[in-house]
Amino acid sequence: MTSDDQDGYFGEQVAAEYDQSPGDMFDPAAVEATAAVLAELAGGGRALELGIGTGRIALPLARRGISVHGIDLSRAMVARLRAKPGGPGIGVTIGDFATTSVDGTFSLVYLVFNTIMNLTTQDAQVACFANAAAHLAPGGRFVVETMVPDLRLLPPGQTAVPFEIGPDQCAFDVYDVATQAMSSNYVTISGGRAEFSSIPFRYAWPAELDLMARLAGLRPTDRWAGWHREPFTSESRTHVSVWMKPPD
Repeated sequence: MTSDDQDGYFGEQVAAEYDQSPGDMFDPAAVEATAAVLAELAGGGRALELGIGTGRIALPLARRGISVHGIDLSRAMVARLRAKPGGPGIGVTIGDFATTSVDGTFSLVYLVFNTIMNLTTQDAQVACFANAAAHLAPGGRFVVETMVPDLRLLPPGQTAVPFEIGPDQCAFDVYDVATQAMSSNYVTISGGRAEFSSIPFRYAWPAELDLMARLAGLRPTDRWAGWHREPFTSESRTHVSVWMKPPD
C-alpha cells in the first residue's frame, strides 16, 4: 500500500499542490471572514475541525485564541499543516472524521469548503452528524459550509458541468442525479502529455442536511449564503449552516 492509498484521494500528489490551488478559498479576506465567524461561534471554547487538512482555517482560528483540534485521514495533508508556523501546536488525530472520536467536548465542531461531500454515502454523512453531536458540549454548535448542487446548469440530457477551462487544464463536475453521486474531474496537459484525475463526492441538499442534524439531536439556528452572513435564497450557490446541541 502506498502513502497515497493510505491517505485516500488527498495523498502526497494533492497535498503538495493544495495550498497553491486557484480560487477564492485561499484569498486572505475570505479566510479571515471564515475564521472570524467560527471564532465568534466558538465563544472562547474549544473547536474541532473535521477534515483539517493543511490548516487553511485552523491556523487563523488558532491565532484568534481558539484552541483547535483536528481530525483528518490524510497524513500528507497534515504534514503540510505541521510544517507551517503554529502548526505543531494544533493537535490532530488521524482517522475518518465520520467515526473517529477524540477526548473531551467542544463548543464548536465544523466542516468547511464542501468537506462533507468527501463522505460518499448517505450513511457516512449521517454518521458524521452523529459524531459531531457526540463531541459537542450542550449549547455547542456544528457548522457546515458546502455547495448547493448546480443541477440547473446541466444541459438537457447531459451530466457534466465545466468549472475550469484553460490552456493547461480543464476541469468538470459529473453528476448522477439518481444517486446524488458526483465527481470532480481534471485533465492536465504537461510536456505534451495529458493526465486525468478524478475525485468522488456525494452532494446533499440543505433540507437533507437538516434531517441528518435532527437525527443527531441537533436543531437549526442559522443558514447563510456565505461567511459574511448573506441571506440564503433560492439563487444561492453555497451555504453556511449552523445547528445547535440543545442545552441540558
